[in-house]
Amino acid sequence: MLQSADSTTQTCSETRSQWIALLARAPINLLEQALGDQSDEQPEWLRKPETGLMMIEARAGGTGERFNLGEISITRCALRLNDSRADAPVGIAYVLGRSHKHARLAAMLDAMFLTMADPSSKEKILAPIKQHLQEQRTSRERRTATSKVEFFTIARESGTNDESEE
Repeated sequence: MLQSADSTTQTCSETRSQWIALLARAPINLLEQALGDQSDEQPEWLRKPETGLMMIEARAGGTGERFNLGEISITRCALRLNDSRADAPVGIAYVLGRSHKHARLAAMLDAMFLTMADPSSKEKILAPIKQHLQEQRTSRERRTATSKVEFFTIARESGTNDESEE
């Protein structure tokens, strides 16, 4: 799911799983800016932020059998924005690490996105997050490119191949 946020071919109409992935990877200061005054608002908690461990699986060579790679800390929560309606949308968040504040802000934005009718207002919030994540990715690629080693094999011709014997 997190890899989908790295895609450069996304349109302005993000699916819920895509925007949840973006919010989970966004820095807290961008989430606070997006919420503005609402970031201090106390929501109705369905599940308060809680931190636990999640097992990460990998595949040998990317295609082999799965194996347990290790555990990571993850924080999750579910909430409703203060709304008088009983059927108000539920915002959820799963974020890496132990930041309860990050999970709360991401879940609040998720709930807000569910109530937004205009996709352009959602895109105004997500655009700086996408830009930040793209800059991080570009920087990481530049740093790793400096240590990249490319191996070339050169087939040496010898005078004793099958064609020269005839």
